[in-house]
Amino acid sequence: MAYTEKTTTGYGTRVGNSLKAVLAGFVLIIGATILLWWNEGRAVKTADMLEDAQGACVEMPNPDKKSSEFEGELVCATAMANTDEVLQDTEFGISENAISLSRKVEYFQWVEHSESKSEDKLGGKQETTTTYTYKQEWVSSPVNSGDFKDPAYQGKNYTWATIENQDVWAQNVTFGAYVLNESLIHSISSDEAVELNVSDAILQSYNKSVADVYARVKGYAAVAANAAVAQTEAAVAAVDDSLQTAIPDSIKQDNKVDLEYVHQAGNVIYLGRTMNAPEIGDVRITFEKTVPAKVTVVSQVEGNTFKPFVAKNKKKFQTLRMGKKTIEEIFEEENEANTMWTWVLRILGIILVISGIKNLFSFVETLLKVVPFLSSLFAFGVGIIATVIGLVYSLIVIALAWIFYRPVLGIILLVIAGFLVWVFAFNGKKKLAELANKGKAAPAEAPAE
Repeated sequence: MAYTEKTTTGYGTRVGNSLKAVLAGFVLIIGATILLWWNEGRAVKTADMLEDAQGACVEMPNPDKKSSEFEGELVCATAMANTDEVLQDTEFGISENAISLSRKVEYFQWVEHSESKSEDKLGGKQETTTTYTYKQEWVSSPVNSGDFKDPAYQGKNYTWATIENQDVWAQNVTFGAYVLNESLIHSISSDEAVELNVSDAILQSYNKSVADVYARVKGYAAVAANAAVAQTEAAVAAVDDSLQTAIPDSIKQDNKVDLEYVHQAGNVIYLGRTMNAPEIGDVRITFEKTVPAKVTVVSQVEGNTFKPFVAKNKKKFQTLRMGKKTIEEIFEEENEANTMWTWVLRILGIILVISGIKNLFSFVETLLKVVPFLSSLFAFGVGIIATVIGLVYSLIVIALAWIFYRPVLGIILLVIAGFLVWVFAFNGKKKLAELANKGKAAPAEAPAE
């Protein structure tokens, strides 16, 4: 059931807050300007670095055999990433020959969600209605329900155990006759489920621990069989379908172990009464490993290992891709990623500039809140003006950055920005329409006889 809270902000308070918003607007514009300028420089430097690296990159046909001819060269090579190391999760007694071994912990908790709607009132006051709803979800850390707004849900969260996430990586991963550096090792993504075989002693220990906590929280040590069945059926009916599956169907469960409060199946250890009907407090622990796999590395050879390539502009580059890739494929992907991030950051910068300009008018807009209709009309006009000015300003900043880094493209962008200013600020639209009408009205030339 939803919980609703209403708050009222007085006119004087809103005017005071609007002055802070004006200051925030200046900060936003300055920050966005720095972001736009930095992003263009980053894009150019990255493109230059990739061009430099691609020109220097050579194919290493057989990385299984070390060759002095590749010493100091930026190479592109494909081989198996492998390791002899046995990684351990000592808390659960798990050992795996793998490149990495990870433990991911989730908790079944009540989670608070809120949605607010504000309404301007005559006289300048603002009434805000906030609706709080509560859902049971799997989350990455326990949720403090003591801060919930609805008293009915305060103190509803608890957990049977608190367990840390863990990632263990092999230190020595071979790549043919070479050894991968740490950065390249951590780029390998051939993850698979760990087929668990946790000792009975460890499972029994957790079962006793959870049983003790369960008894303290619930107020009893054991539940009669009939009551347990009824409770489980009710829980299954109340839980969303998306939450009822603790482990994917694709994971084998030949290793299934069921104790009263601890369950092992596939790559999951589950702390709770039943895996398919989670209760508040249940804990789900998932284990995965990174297995040996074929990878393609682009990096500079240094003895029997690799180091990042340093381009002429001092930017560093090395990468690892899963599977076999050619030099052309890798650098095409890198250039596409550079372009994508350039546009993402450009759009973000433009949005921040527009938001900052809107904030500059917030004081006047708030003064007009005494008559909500006038304020809304003013805000609409400001939105249009801020968008146009923000776009023009952003184009000018980008253009100046390009003039600094790439003069020709920068001048083109300045011309576009100037054209927009002429169209929107100096009756350019009208003049363009007049030119178009003159073109239509001009008589066609008589054909030559």
